Amino acid sequence: MTEAEFDALRVFLKARSGLALSPDKRYLVESRLSSVCTRFKIDSLSHLVREIRAGRSIALEKATIEAMTTNETFFFRDKAPFDLFQDVLLPKYLKERASTRRLRIWCAAASTGQEPYSLAMLLKEALPRMPGWHIEIVASDISTEVLEKAKAGFYNQFEVQRGLPIRLLVKYFTQVGDQWQISPEIRAMVDYRYLNLIEDFNRLGQFDIVYCRNVLIYFDPNLKADVLRRIANVMVPDGSLLLGASETVLGVTDALTLDPAHRGLYSKNGSSLAPKMFAVGGR
Repeated sequence: MTEAEFDALRVFLKARSGLALSPDKRYLVESRLSSVCTRFKIDSLSHLVREIRAGRSIALEKATIEAMTTNETFFFRDKAPFDLFQDVLLPKYLKERASTRRLRIWCAAASTGQEPYSLAMLLKEALPRMPGWHIEIVASDISTEVLEKAKAGFYNQFEVQRGLPIRLLVKYFTQVGDQWQISPEIRAMVDYRYLNLIEDFNRLGQFDIVYCRNVLIYFDPNLKADVLRRIANVMVPDGSLLLGASETVLGVTDALTLDPAHRGLYSKNGSSLAPKMFAVGGR
């Protein structure tokens, strides 16, 4: 694959998925796309690039994008965002939504489902405190392959050992051969949808809580700002956004504000979970 072909592939990936590959990521492209070449009986990466530029195969384009998408995830990843949900966000919305008893959560870039299922299990544990509530968890991803895995809810021994408390494994999973399948009641709590974040997502409706973790790091600054602005647009006025530990809105957009009391938590239009006197810029 020549430098020109590599550049053409970078342009394609950015235009179609938002993925901004730096010039030093050629090794990553070569390692991940070799399996795509094998699957489509393509003899080289140069040939693959020519096929993509010719636009003859939507399946090839889709497979290329999916191969380059990072799907690293595990149950209760980083722990803090789930403690924050259980100890801060859920009590907040149980109080503030007491009249409607409705709560909508969106997990963007949900990958193979561990994040939304982690939230679903926490909500299932909290149900005794939530009689009559209607909870909706929407989970989206650009990869149909990982969405199918998430819907099926099968995980191997390594996957269930990464962050999942043994108590929840025993309670909500059934062993099937050398796999573990999450229970139908938990699977039914999550609505999986195909979604490309660079495209319009207003059709999803409004959300109280949005998890968009560890995906914006792959976007360039302009696209990152655009996606964050559009996420703010689908958040209710007192909605909450959780980003990954290495992500921030600071210097990117003013549509969202860091909550000073809780790391990784952002609110819309300057609203905050913290007392007014501690709000960003307050006195």
